[in-house]
Amino acid sequence: MLLQSAYRPAWWLANRHLMTIYPVYLRPRVKLRTRRERFELPDGDFVDLDWVDPPTDRPAATVLLLHGLESSIDAGYVRGTLAACRARGWRAVLMHFRNCSEEPNRLRRTYHSGETEDLRTVIGALQDRFRDTPLVGAGFSLGGNVLLKYLGETGVDTPLVGAAVVSVPLMLSPCATQLERGFSRVYGRHLVGLLKAGLRKKRTAVDLGPLDRADDPDIRTIRLYDEHVISPMFGFGGAEDYYARCSSRPFLGRIRIPTLILHAADDPFMTEEVIPDESELSPQVTLELSQKGGHVGFVSGPPWRPSYWFERRIPEFLGERIA
Repeated sequence: MLLQSAYRPAWWLANRHLMTIYPVYLRPRVKLRTRRERFELPDGDFVDLDWVDPPTDRPAATVLLLHGLESSIDAGYVRGTLAACRARGWRAVLMHFRNCSEEPNRLRRTYHSGETEDLRTVIGALQDRFRDTPLVGAGFSLGGNVLLKYLGETGVDTPLVGAAVVSVPLMLSPCATQLERGFSRVYGRHLVGLLKAGLRKKRTAVDLGPLDRADDPDIRTIRLYDEHVISPMFGFGGAEDYYARCSSRPFLGRIRIPTLILHAADDPFMTEEVIPDESELSPQVTLELSQKGGHVGFVSGPPWRPSYWFERRIPEFLGERIA
């Protein structure tokens, strides 16, 4: 189902770039008490889980969050959503992708937009631990792409009973191209800088061999990084092969649990080309499309009291699935 979003953008963030940048640099830090768990993976590596404990000893649900590219528990949208889930009386946890918490991982392998193996492992563990509560998921940007692809791969064979995602790059190749154009190149260069910094951190723990392109001045775009780092690391036949196999849009028709997609047509990380037709959506998928909102922005309210719409909409939607 394709619906017009009820979101009303903040009037004082006049364009998509301000809507995208403001929450990253000017949002006050959300106060949140977390505890970290080192979760061991079957291949000998690990991911770090940051938990927000529920306010009662009988939480109504367990919520698993997935962050965006090179993000972490420090991101405002992560902390805000975790706090909103806790306010509902839920247990909430953020899964860091490999190499995205403070400590570099043990193995050469990192993560990518379609890598669902670690997510499957963590979801299976959460199912075993918390059989007394419903399990739901939420993802942002790259993390949303991973979650949607996982849901399409598993169909009914997932313990999740609901999911919600925000600002997902549903078609990876057009998004990579967009990040090479106009002002969006600023975002692309920033992301490449973060990725290369991640490689520098990783090489303190493991020999990256020919994949060590952290100081390669020729890698200036996401597409080149995906071509020369991600593709050989994971056995893809190049960036376009990676994009074709890992874009989540082809998986939307296979999703079998209630899933909400929040998307802004003016997202500067992508073009309207990535927005699917209603015919591509499973009956369980609702795409709420707004004309404005930027990338993981969706700021509402006046400048002296801004609010973040998806932090209300995600718990609202997921709450309906677990009621």
